[in-house]
Amino acid sequence: MKEFAVEIDNLVKEYSGVEVLKNISMKIPKGKITTILGFSGAGKSTLLKHILGISKPSEGLIKVMGTDLGSLHSKELRDFRRNFGMVFQYAALFDSLSTFENVAFPLREFLSLGNNELHDRVENLLTAVGLEQDSFNLYPHELSGGMRKRVGLARALALRPKIMLYDEPTTGLDPITTKTVNDLIFDTANDQSEHELTSIIISHDVKASLAISDYIAFLESGEVIEYLPVEEFKSSNNSMIKKFIELS
Repeated sequence: MKEFAVEIDNLVKEYSGVEVLKNISMKIPKGKITTILGFSGAGKSTLLKHILGISKPSEGLIKVMGTDLGSLHSKELRDFRRNFGMVFQYAALFDSLSTFENVAFPLREFLSLGNNELHDRVENLLTAVGLEQDSFNLYPHELSGGMRKRVGLARALALRPKIMLYDEPTTGLDPITTKTVNDLIFDTANDQSEHELTSIIISHDVKASLAISDYIAFLESGEVIEYLPVEEFKSSNNSMIKKFIELS
C-alpha cells in the first residue's frame, strides 16, 4: 500500500473574497520527488505555505505525515515544522554568519550538542553537499550562487527532516549551476532514500522537472489541472501543459 507524506483534500484559499486556490485535492507519495509546476501567479507558493502550515485553508484539510495541520496550536506547529527542511529561492543565508555557522544555526537553536558533536555534524553536512573545507569559514557574499545553494541545502538537512521543500531552487542561476543544483536535489533524495525523504519542489523549470521528478502536478489559476507520474505527464494531452512544455 502506497504511503503519503502529504494529503490535501478540497483545499480552498480566499483572500478578500478572491479564490487563490480552488478545491485542490492531491496526495504526495512518501519518499518520492514531486514537483509542482505552473506559470507565475498560478498559486504555487501559496500552496507551499499551506503545506508548511504558514497559511490556513479557507476550506478543506491538509494532513502532513498523518497530522491535520489545522488541529495544531502555534507551539505544536512550530515543533512539527522540524519535520521540514526548506531551501529558499535565493538560499536566504544569514549574511553575518560564516558557511559553518549558517549550518550550525538550527542545531544550536533546537538541539543540545557538545562542541565536538556539533562540529562533526556540520562538517559532515557540508561535505555531503560537495563543499570543500576551505569554504567553511567563508561568508555568503564570498560564495558563488551554486555554493550558496549547497549551504542552504546543508542547513535544511541539519535537523534530519522527513520532507524537503524547495522554492524555485534554480531561479537566477546560469545553466551550468542550474544543472548542478538539480543534480544535487536528485542525489540528496537518493542518498536519503533509506530514510524515505520526501522532496517537494516548486518550479517553472520544465526540463529539469521532467529529468528529476517522480510525479508532477501542474497548477493553473489556483487549480491542479494535471497530476501524474512523470512519464505519463510527458505525454499529457492537456493543451495547456503541451504549451508549457513547448515554451520551455
